[in-house]
Amino acid sequence: MKPIKWVKNTMPKTEDANLSVMALEEVKKARAFHSTIPGYARTPLADLKHMAAHLGVGSVCVKDESYRFGLNAFKVLGGSFAIAKYIAGQTGRSITELDFKTLTSDALREEFGQATFFTATDGNHGRGVAWAAHRLGQKAVVFMPKGSTQNRLNHILAEEATATIEEVNYDECVRMAAAAAAKVPNGVVVQDTAWKGYEEIPAWIMQGYGSMAMEADEQLKELGISRPTHIFIQAGVGSLAGGVQGFFANLYPDDPPIVCVVEADTAACLYKGAVAGDGAEYNVEGDMPTIMAGLACGEPNTTSWDILKNHVDTFIAAPDWVSAKAMRMLAAPIKGDPQVTSGESGAVTFGVLHEIMVNPDYEELKAQLKLGKDSRVLLFSTEGDTDPERYKEIVWDGKDYMEDR
Repeated sequence: MKPIKWVKNTMPKTEDANLSVMALEEVKKARAFHSTIPGYARTPLADLKHMAAHLGVGSVCVKDESYRFGLNAFKVLGGSFAIAKYIAGQTGRSITELDFKTLTSDALREEFGQATFFTATDGNHGRGVAWAAHRLGQKAVVFMPKGSTQNRLNHILAEEATATIEEVNYDECVRMAAAAAAKVPNGVVVQDTAWKGYEEIPAWIMQGYGSMAMEADEQLKELGISRPTHIFIQAGVGSLAGGVQGFFANLYPDDPPIVCVVEADTAACLYKGAVAGDGAEYNVEGDMPTIMAGLACGEPNTTSWDILKNHVDTFIAAPDWVSAKAMRMLAAPIKGDPQVTSGESGAVTFGVLHEIMVNPDYEELKAQLKLGKDSRVLLFSTEGDTDPERYKEIVWDGKDYMEDR
């Protein structure tokens, strides 16, 4: 089997100007907005006590995003907050003045008018954007990369969005979305990646993701855990990773957690940059075959990359078998631990932690990260069974898809 690869972060530090994107006050605004959406509730934090004992760490807690607004993934937090911030700005308001009820009112809709929100997605982000646009009486157009499943497309179409699966990779779909938005009146790109000249909306999306991190910190404290010592967070373009890293760096500036960023090894653009070690951005091009569809992104979010290279301890590239094994383990936990239905992109961080703690091939990494009996590990299962048929094939039938790679 292909090994897990890792590299210690030795990149030169910058002025850290983008850490302020995840300032605690900004995350509080996002959390306050999300709390006004009907159906909002904190998603569960699964305390895997028996697994922690098995691995030899103090605690393993998994934030289970399969319960988020019935959408089975965390992504709606970013898309909904970004659309709300955009409408607030266009109507001359602060986001603190706009709760969800006001946003969906006929009066505000008449004042704001009609916009079309464009995005690219493997499924979860696009579904979140479409869901928010639908409820706000707006339009959504979604481009999906080659390899996206019909099931994920159907979820987006069910939100009355226009959506297509294209014969190009995710990064090309991002460019298609931007080009299409430029051609229509009131076309707005709501993309969870940033590039030069397009930083504001991706920053709002990252702040929206901060709601999840803030919830998790609260829930840890309720379990008697004052702070996580270690966080493993998955990355595609890095928006989620930058959001989580930025939140906890701001929350615990004097004693920050050790953060590991985990990518699919076929799309590991952040790992590639960390290996180069010069602080520049590096892309992965072409097809990026992986079961971790949500992580199959080859070009870093520039805002997030700046946060990550200043604060992340270790960058990790994981093959598919790591995620597939983790999906099965979380679905069939040690007796007494809660079950977590975790999808392909959601489970990989647990899989990496497990291998580090039990596989002697990763003793060096275990020592580097100072993982042991006093470690309090926080993980985020970012999606549930967003494609139920593929989930069953992996968890029930033992299929890894990329087992020969």
